[in-house]
Amino acid sequence: MLSNDILNIKGKILILVCCAPCCCGVVDFIAKNKIDVTLFFYNPNIYPEEEYIKRKNEVIRIAKLYNIPFIDTDYTPEDYAQSTIGLGYCEERGKRCDACFLLRLTKTGIYARDNNFDYFTSTLAVSRWKSLEQVSNAGKKAEKISHVPYLDINWRKNGLQETAHNIIKEQEIYEQDYCGCIYSFKKRKNNLG
Repeated sequence: MLSNDILNIKGKILILVCCAPCCCGVVDFIAKNKIDVTLFFYNPNIYPEEEYIKRKNEVIRIAKLYNIPFIDTDYTPEDYAQSTIGLGYCEERGKRCDACFLLRLTKTGIYARDNNFDYFTSTLAVSRWKSLEQVSNAGKKAEKISHVPYLDINWRKNGLQETAHNIIKEQEIYEQDYCGCIYSFKKRKNNLG
């Protein structure tokens, strides 16, 4: 499904957002098209906590800028640690990412179910560093668990990447230089020397 296809969807949508750079183009599109969306921030994978707070505050800034409702969950890195036990060796886009996406999308789907949302989706695959297929597979599994339809949307098309780039520049949005998890943090640190 492409972003324009969402214009035909009726009902309330909960959208898992990972960071401001990935969500700003999507939020701009949603706001301009008056789609009934609430942003959901559940990212227990982000390390360290200072980084989590920085990313969350940037998403809050985007939500306020566009007057989009924002739901903040607790920071629970133990959830991420539990879901990725034994997967620390995996490379980016490997089994560890599968587990991470499933954790976050399942929590989103269950929240959607328990709070009367009609659908859920995410911005997890906006980044070119993430696999559309991995996120899609996790979304479909989370749909089966939550019994809420997952909207499998490719937010990379229809000019949204360019829109995001412009918003990031205009709003001086913080752009992180690693995925967020402790493993990508350590890899980045090692690469910097």
